[in-house]
Amino acid sequence: MGNKFLELPKEKQLRIINAGMEYFGKYGYKNTKTDDIAARAGISKGLLFYYFKNKKSFYLYLYHFCESVMLEYMQNQQLNKLTDFFEIIDYGAKKKIEIITQYPYMMNFVMKAFYSQKEEISDDIQTLIQATGNQTLELYFQHVDQTKFKEGIDFKDIYQMLVWMTEGYLLDKMKTGMPIEMEMMMEEFEKWKKMFKKMCYREEYQ
Repeated sequence: MGNKFLELPKEKQLRIINAGMEYFGKYGYKNTKTDDIAARAGISKGLLFYYFKNKKSFYLYLYHFCESVMLEYMQNQQLNKLTDFFEIIDYGAKKKIEIITQYPYMMNFVMKAFYSQKEEISDDIQTLIQATGNQTLELYFQHVDQTKFKEGIDFKDIYQMLVWMTEGYLLDKMKTGMPIEMEMMMEEFEKWKKMFKKMCYREEYQ
């Protein structure tokens, strides 16, 4: 991608970004037509390919864009002041809601990308996920107070279980075609969080 896209007004950039994430998030990489994305964004297909070399280039740009948005909130000064594992989890959940409000199709796009298989883009995405996964985890929990946990419990394992439960919840909604209601999802997440806190924190910190 050249600099032409970045020279566009932010509103137009956002329109193109959201259109791409909407269609790729609904139909996956293979079944998405760039004509539909362009029409949704209010531009021509030729102009889309003027900003981005091809469909794959645009898809990878969207993935890197999602990474940069997530990285920005992980480098927030407020997060760096938090040391309690579950307070960090709360912070992340609230920030994700803010992100989804601004980019309503990001969640579906990232989920589709994460589970992409046997598509032209799959190997590239899995390589990117593996390269950034551990780095992201270390950055997110760099100040966590591990003394609050019961002996033998690794906070990374707890985080991974919460991720799996969240992904399972989202996948179930996607498979059944049911809408993802953030308020309901956060209620469920709050139950899981309280359960894990009771299970793995020392009694004086519960």
